[in-house]
This record gives sequence, C-alpha cells and structure tokens, in this order.
Amino acid sequence: MSDNGVNTSRRRFLVAATSVVGAAGAVGVATPFVKSWNPSAKAKAAGAPVKVNLSKLEPGQQVVVEWRGKPVFVVRRTKEMLDNLPVQDDLLRDPKSEKSEQPSYAANEYRAAKEEYLILVGLCTHLGCSPKYMPEVKPMEFEPKWKGGYHCPCHGSKFDLAGRVYKGVPAPTNLVVPPYTFESDTVVIVGQDEENA
Repeated sequence: MSDNGVNTSRRRFLVAATSVVGAAGAVGVATPFVKSWNPSAKAKAAGAPVKVNLSKLEPGQQVVVEWRGKPVFVVRRTKEMLDNLPVQDDLLRDPKSEKSEQPSYAANEYRAAKEEYLILVGLCTHLGCSPKYMPEVKPMEFEPKWKGGYHCPCHGSKFDLAGRVYKGVPAPTNLVVPPYTFESDTVVIVGQDEENA
C-alpha cells in the first residue's frame, strides 16, 4: 500500500484482469463479423466460385473439390495421358461433338483451357453417379483397350481422360466441363469464367 491508502498491486491486477476480459470480448464480437465475409453454405451451394491450388498436384494425380454441391474432378495430366487421347477416338461416341455445349476454352481435343489440367463435373451423364478415376493404361475387364479415364461401375459408362464418352454405354454425352478461369499458373477458380472474372 502507498501512503494515501491505495493498494497498487490490487489496482494492477484489476486493470490487467479487465484488459484480458475486454480483449476476449473484442475477439468474441469480431469473430462472427469476420466470418460473415465468407460465403454461406447456401451461397456455396448456389454456385459461389471455388479456388483450387494446383501447386501440389502431381502429374497423374486427381483432386476432387465441391462446387454447387457437385464433385469437380481436377486432374494434372501427364504427357502420356495427353498422347493417348487421339488413340481412343475410334472408341468414342463422337469425339468431335458437343463443342457448342462446352465453354469456348474447352472446345479442343483436350477439353481444357490448359491441356495439362482437366477440370470436369464428376457426375456421370447417365444417372448422376460419380465415375471412378482409373488412370492406368492396361486392359480392364470392362475395356480391353483401356488407356485411362473414368469408369462408372453402377451402369458401365466409360469416359476417356478428356471426359469424352465411349460408344455403346448408357451415358449419352461427355462429362460436363464447368466454367473456370486461371487466376495464376497455380490457382484455378471453378465456377467463374473469363467473362465474369
């Protein structure tokens, strides 16, 4: 205690305790405010764009992200995968079709803005099942000339590594290419095309 009867150690404790409680209260108020800047689950389901970092995606690897409540396949194709695409043309329903139904940047044999990266909505165009990514180049029981691609085990639909549908399977059309744009060499924004960037 000092001469005028003030307990300075108690005063310091009360000031420190009040500061801590005040700081915790400020964080408690700021947290919901900052979180409100993020798109809600409803906005994401309605189509909020999704950023995908491609920097850690190895050649031949696939990642799956969610956009509008749907799986989106993002594959970093190898040179071998790209070289095998024209070899399969005779097995496909119509390898040159549907160009008007896909984004202009995907109206090429790779169905991609950058040939190395394949980006597809991961739902079979038959009944909406999610086909399995099977990149191996080897004969399969469902396709002896398999050069890699997607197989839907539910009803047997097959797609190559550009998402193009094989002949004689239930799926009527190619896998859908969603709108997307490259923010940089290593970041793609799914759900946002060049016009809306």
